[in-house]
Amino acid sequence: MEKVLEIKNLHVSFDTYGGTVKAVRGVGFDLHKGETIAIVGESGCGKSVTSQSIMRLIPKATGRIADGSILFKGNDLTKLKESEMRKIRGSEISMIFQDPMTALNPTITVGEQITEGIMQHTKATKQQAKQKAVEMLELVGISSPKERLKQYPHQFSGGMRQRIVIAMSLVCEPEVIIADEPTTALDVTIQAQILELFRDIQRKTNVSIILITHDLGVVAQVTDRVVVMYAGKVVEAGTRREIFYNPQHPYTKGLLNSVPRLDLQGGDLIPIPGSPPDLFSPPTGCAFAPRCPYAMEVCDRVHPNDTIISEGHHTSCWLQDERAKKLVSTLA
Repeated sequence: MEKVLEIKNLHVSFDTYGGTVKAVRGVGFDLHKGETIAIVGESGCGKSVTSQSIMRLIPKATGRIADGSILFKGNDLTKLKESEMRKIRGSEISMIFQDPMTALNPTITVGEQITEGIMQHTKATKQQAKQKAVEMLELVGISSPKERLKQYPHQFSGGMRQRIVIAMSLVCEPEVIIADEPTTALDVTIQAQILELFRDIQRKTNVSIILITHDLGVVAQVTDRVVVMYAGKVVEAGTRREIFYNPQHPYTKGLLNSVPRLDLQGGDLIPIPGSPPDLFSPPTGCAFAPRCPYAMEVCDRVHPNDTIISEGHHTSCWLQDERAKKLVSTLA
């Protein structure tokens, strides 16, 4: 499959009064045409920072991309000028933010907000932009689109607002959509409708989607591949089937064990003990070692390299590395 996006060794830091927070530490993955990948992990693991880095939305006052590259259609986005990035945002790479109410301007009609992107990135007339907006609202399942274009965000339900945000992201026919927790603020019925909408849109447009979420139930329904992040690093990545049925990293197993299951009625959930590490001073070894029931001495002292489990499935864990026994004896 054609590769549309490739992230290599991405490092993102934030300067604060307390020191430098190393929020993303060497993240790497790729995205193919028409594919959906999910980036999963606990809050604070670097999912949203990674997605904002792709869009170059890291606040310049405090944040910076310290190292790495983000390749899109042969261009390194980290090297582009802001004026060049503005041409890409919305037209070639779009983003759906977490809360649809804060993503929409409450003082402007939804029609104006949707047509703004068309007018900015294309040579369409106002009438052509309005017609395109109507088509987008129809695509995302909003009835009476011509009348709805004249309404304001507060006149729509939460689910409808999320559909409008999705329409805004699609209006310029981008190649990549980044959806940051698109179903978090919605009830389960509306969540199901939004996920079905994503599948339907992908079938019709062949767009590539990066889904940022902590909800593994969402991941199981719509994704092709899964990237598991912890403490700013990718600890495991593989196909949906490999991650759900053959997880190799203890953190991935912990995430799966903490998901409610219908076949275990009455059974207690198994939480992951402890807390994520302080990224002001990241650990030299495996960041998950203090919370890992299988941790060895080498885990605290040396960070594991990637181990290939199968084609497309890899993990960073000493339990899967044949060198672990040798290092244990060396460090003893």
